[in-house]
Amino acid sequence: METTTKILYIEDEPNLGRIVRDTLIAQGYEVVWETDGAKVMGHFESFTPDVCVLDIMLPNIDGYTLCEQIRSRYTSLPIIFLTAKVETADLVKGFEAGGTDYMRKPFSIEELIVRIKNQLQLQVGKEPEQTNNEEIAIANYMYFPSRYELQTPTQLIKLSHREGQLLQMLAYSNKQIIERKKLLLTIWGDDSFFNSRTLDVYIKKLRNYFSENPNIEIQTLRGKGYLFLIKE
Repeated sequence: METTTKILYIEDEPNLGRIVRDTLIAQGYEVVWETDGAKVMGHFESFTPDVCVLDIMLPNIDGYTLCEQIRSRYTSLPIIFLTAKVETADLVKGFEAGGTDYMRKPFSIEELIVRIKNQLQLQVGKEPEQTNNEEIAIANYMYFPSRYELQTPTQLIKLSHREGQLLQMLAYSNKQIIERKKLLLTIWGDDSFFNSRTLDVYIKKLRNYFSENPNIEIQTLRGKGYLFLIKE
């Protein structure tokens, strides 16, 4: 028996929210619509969504913060951002918070439904996430996967969900080349141009985090991928 897809929809604009909710319900989805950012996490006590559709500009708690809170509890839940923001930095911030897709406002509901279906399809057959939450020693650094924290010789850095995924995949590559496409498909679900540029940003960030130890290198092998090395 086919189960109904459950959508948690967070949007504070009443007219838009009502139209989107009613249309999704008419298409056969089960929808919980919330307008207040501060009330979102409470819905997870009685409702387990398959997809979260999340506006960024919300009262009390913004979408970025909400996404981080959701992602800390549900590591693989698809989260589609809805945003009127058009700057690349805002989109990168959304992905860093744990978003898996984004749509700029105004948008068509038909496109939203296509993106919802795409996010669900990406979950099918997706490689299982690394579930080893034990600390990972990287030379004189220590990474704590369960908390997304990287302890450097001088500071404790809180990583985003995707930064943590990327670091963990590199750390477990065992001095083997890890393909760029594999990183994109595993962490983002597709190898689009935008996600590819976002990966470049994350690689640069990780290099900066490891700058205290010149013996830790993330080498770029053009046309192939990356090599994570700790020199003896």
